Amino acid sequence: MSTASQARALIVDDSLTVRMDLAESFTAAGFHAIPCASVAEARAALAEQVASVIILDVLLPDVDGVEFLKELRATAAWATIPVLMLSSEAEVKDRVRGLQTGADEYVGKPYEVGHVVARARELIRARDPATGNAQEQLTILIIDDSPTFREALRQGLETAGHLVVLAGSGEEGLRLAGERRPGAVLVDGLLPGIDGPSVIRRLRLDVALRGIPCLLLTASQDNGAELQALDAGADAFVRKDEPIPVILARLAAVLRRDSAPITTAASSLGPKKILAVDDSATYLNELASALLTEGYDVVLARSGEEAIELLGVQPVDCILLDIQMPGLGGQETCRRIKTAPVVRDIPLIMLTAIEDRGAMIEGLAVGADDYISKTSEFEVLKARVRAQIRRKQFEDENRRIRAELMRKELETAENRAASELAETRAVLVKELESKNRELEAFSYSVSHDLRAPLRAIDGFSRVLLDEYSQKLDGKAIHYLERVRAGTQHMSTLIDDMLELSRITRAVIRKEGVDLGAIARRIAAGLAERDPSRHVHLDIADELTAFGDASLLAIVLDNLLGNAWKFTSKSPRAEVRFWCEQQAGERVFRVRDNGAGFDMAYAGKLFAPFQRLHRASDFEGTGIGLATVQRVVSRHGGRIWAEAALGQGATFSFTLGDAASGSAHLHHGRQTS
Repeated sequence: MSTASQARALIVDDSLTVRMDLAESFTAAGFHAIPCASVAEARAALAEQVASVIILDVLLPDVDGVEFLKELRATAAWATIPVLMLSSEAEVKDRVRGLQTGADEYVGKPYEVGHVVARARELIRARDPATGNAQEQLTILIIDDSPTFREALRQGLETAGHLVVLAGSGEEGLRLAGERRPGAVLVDGLLPGIDGPSVIRRLRLDVALRGIPCLLLTASQDNGAELQALDAGADAFVRKDEPIPVILARLAAVLRRDSAPITTAASSLGPKKILAVDDSATYLNELASALLTEGYDVVLARSGEEAIELLGVQPVDCILLDIQMPGLGGQETCRRIKTAPVVRDIPLIMLTAIEDRGAMIEGLAVGADDYISKTSEFEVLKARVRAQIRRKQFEDENRRIRAELMRKELETAENRAASELAETRAVLVKELESKNRELEAFSYSVSHDLRAPLRAIDGFSRVLLDEYSQKLDGKAIHYLERVRAGTQHMSTLIDDMLELSRITRAVIRKEGVDLGAIARRIAAGLAERDPSRHVHLDIADELTAFGDASLLAIVLDNLLGNAWKFTSKSPRAEVRFWCEQQAGERVFRVRDNGAGFDMAYAGKLFAPFQRLHRASDFEGTGIGLATVQRVVSRHGGRIWAEAALGQGATFSFTLGDAASGSAHLHHGRQTS
């Protein structure tokens, strides 16, 4: 998005007076204005160049403005362009319809041209705040009623590389400060209307503008003038009879030492929208005229019902509400507004033509923020509006600061908790590793100690069977065979436990591994040990991985051995081993068409000593899959299984960085 000085404003209005008025004002504000009298002209202009903002009238000669807005929002190239709509205040339904269709802003006619330009600039800034801030930092605002002095100072500042905005009165200067967020303000002490010290005080009261450096200029030779300037909050004091280079040097010094952060808060002096609600058209028009002179955009509603409808689509900065209206009265309208979370924080001032203390108390009790008589001068009313907007600004800023502090406190607490958790986890991991080492050492020692009595039991039972079988009856021989089978099973179990302990403690040495070659070697060994069986083996090519060859051989020995074992009762036994790419990682799979298992027990598969089939049907210790899971886990992978009873099982596993195994293996083959 271009900066405001380069922005293009497309102005679509069939009134020549409105078009020219807006075009001149936008051009003076640094925009490239493109006036169009119809939607057809607007389409043609947009076909040539995309606008930065569109000012769109509702009533146009060829197409309804709201319908054209629908077209804009439905066209990709134009959908994000900010649109500010213009229409007569009498047409509340037009305002609601335009905002619901997608207008970013809505300004009623008659409008204050400075407000329209300011709102357009705000909409552009909202699309690219970084660009807007960078632009405004370089802007210097000069507030002086002397055209000659303003021009001389402007030339000096522009020569020094600054952008310059000019104001001839304090009121205009405050409005421009709210709109443009200048990098510094040079303000004359004596001005028509609001004087220089009052301008600075008003800036210092504004959350968004209080950090702007201010230089007070004066032609007075009074020795107390400097004290007055500094008391008002000025950063520096300069006499107007000083040469322009001296004034520029003082400004440069102030800019060098200024370190106030740029705030994103809304300025109370910027463009503001007031909702005025009254059933008297005469009073509404008088009120609107008075507020327009202050630069406010005034939204008019003639009933409480209209006010609530408008608030549903139109954000405002302050509400002026008549207490006595037909239909939904002022107090009930106030109560409904103040109980709605979205709008309850909007300042609300009750208006009444009756001097009734009881009515004032009731109005404040239902949530009104202020209460003023219609007989009061409009200057008093405008001052009350400014005070309420400023109060709301301070409350919003305080909420923002509290939220920021809470966010930082929460981040600090989370970081502290994370640090404490990490320390606790490290201690627990260290303790767990120590306990595991102790347990592994104990298991290894116990396993070795159990071997001697088992060998004795097995040996003596074998002697009895070999040498005394003729003297023993059938039952005794059966018992001895059961003893021998038990000791052999126990011996196998001890061997498996020792293997699991060894695998847990073994150092992993990773290299390129051909899992296909390992699988074929294991299959050949299974066939050699059980020559009576015929199993159809399908082992894919290029089954490469990156890991510890000896440990991965144990994985395949267990998985292929299980597949061989659990297909022993299948009429045509089949075992398949292959690899496939899934979700960015290589997944190895071993599939058989054997006994399978119930998936309800799948969670127990990889725990030690878990058996899903009767020992009389299939031999085993229940350690094999626990061993497989341990090896896969130590490689940074995972393992899972899918099966159905009588329909076989598929075991799938990954190996962490196994995807790189092919490259490692290929490299190994080249250099061998």
